[in-house]
Amino acid sequence: MDLLGTTAIFLVVFLVLLVAWRKVEAKRRNWPPGPTPLPIIGNLLQLKGTNIPEQLKKLGAKYGPIFMVYFGSNQVVAVHGYDVVKKVLVDNADDFLDRGSFPSAQKLSKGLGVLMSNGERWVQIRRFSLTTLRNFGMGKKGIEEWIQEEAQHLVKALRDTKGQPLSPSSLFNSATGNVINHILLGERFDYQDKEYQQIIYFILHSSQIESSFPGQLYNMFPSIMDHLPGPHQTMFQETYSVQDFINRKIEEHIETFDATDTPRDFIDAFLLKMEQEKSNPRTEFTKEQLMLTIIDLFFAGTETTSTTMRFILMVLLEYTSVQAKVQEEIDRMIGRERMPSMKDRPGMPYTEAVLHEGQRYLDLVPSGLARRARRDVELEGVVIPKGATVLPLLTSLLNDSKQFKDPHCFNPEHFLDEKGNFKKNGADIPFSAGKRNCLGEGLARMELFLFVTTILQNFHLKFPPGVTKIDLTPDISGFLNIPRQVPFCFSPR
Repeated sequence: MDLLGTTAIFLVVFLVLLVAWRKVEAKRRNWPPGPTPLPIIGNLLQLKGTNIPEQLKKLGAKYGPIFMVYFGSNQVVAVHGYDVVKKVLVDNADDFLDRGSFPSAQKLSKGLGVLMSNGERWVQIRRFSLTTLRNFGMGKKGIEEWIQEEAQHLVKALRDTKGQPLSPSSLFNSATGNVINHILLGERFDYQDKEYQQIIYFILHSSQIESSFPGQLYNMFPSIMDHLPGPHQTMFQETYSVQDFINRKIEEHIETFDATDTPRDFIDAFLLKMEQEKSNPRTEFTKEQLMLTIIDLFFAGTETTSTTMRFILMVLLEYTSVQAKVQEEIDRMIGRERMPSMKDRPGMPYTEAVLHEGQRYLDLVPSGLARRARRDVELEGVVIPKGATVLPLLTSLLNDSKQFKDPHCFNPEHFLDEKGNFKKNGADIPFSAGKRNCLGEGLARMELFLFVTTILQNFHLKFPPGVTKIDLTPDISGFLNIPRQVPFCFSPR
């Protein structure tokens, strides 16, 4: 037998033995069950590299509430179902507080910012960010008035369409971006500002690539994909352009910063903190940290809220009777003469139910954000090994038939009691839960209420001519469920 044949036989035997060893090792350590991984590619064949949350859901039906898969060589434990996810996110929060493997985000953030940082760095940056966001009005009357003002700019832009078909992604991103920019940068951008529109496009497009097949493939095989051309390289370049934009805004602030004055915005507050800690050689408050923290907040405060708002309006476009009931409640509680405000919210249970059901039905972040086990943790009779990436499948809660009567149908009754009052549901956690939940939840919910009610106060949502139905299934399913681009006609009421 020649050398090539001998080598091939040796390689096959080696791979078979490696697979067998992995099986024995998993059983010996009482690791969660799961499909047998292959060397190098892990469970790529089972995950198919596309719509991974859906594939994980199918594996969960076979292997139970806690199971293990391999993203390439990365050990991943998926947990699904209300009880188990709650144990990971809330009951055992400290054991799963660190961010798990997310290679694309790690490459961009370098472990800085609020999204991907861990340990004491994360504690300091999150605490500072949350305090500063609140100081600048997040969840308070000050930011409510800013959202109301931005909503009027949005209404004007929609009126200018004169009822003609419009895909509103860019406008909605511009509006939600301006709300978070008010806090972060102390600045509002005109919807016609070319540089701002380019940044908005980069945020939208890079999010789409992140959730696409190339984006998911990158997060399985980053060391290989780094050397290959493709859309994932575009994603990085677009995000670097957003970073350059933020760096320029930081430099502009540095030129006019005065530590003796009251901070104008988040950047000023961070610069003041840098000034206070300049003698600390181990400080976490650096200019690079500032830029990457703002990037995290900018992305999270723009695209996710905009996408959710767009999807809710898509649902109301499809379900005209629901749209009519929301508008009836708006007319009864607010009227047409004044702007909606947060004080109206408690008296509008049907609208509140529609907003919550829209978020549940969208299932924006189906796999949740990855966590990492800080130690070996025993749950449900199996051991989640230290260092494993843990995916708390939020989709399993939002689509749980035990928690929601018709989980695969849009039905506001999921959030209404028999008297028509709004009712909460513990499985309704689109923003995650526990110590590492989304710190912008309060702001996002305020924006959704004020923007959606203001739009429906002023417009009927109608199909473009010749269209009678739209597809509410996601256009892209990966890290995010991204709705299809659907044209609306915003017809003045």
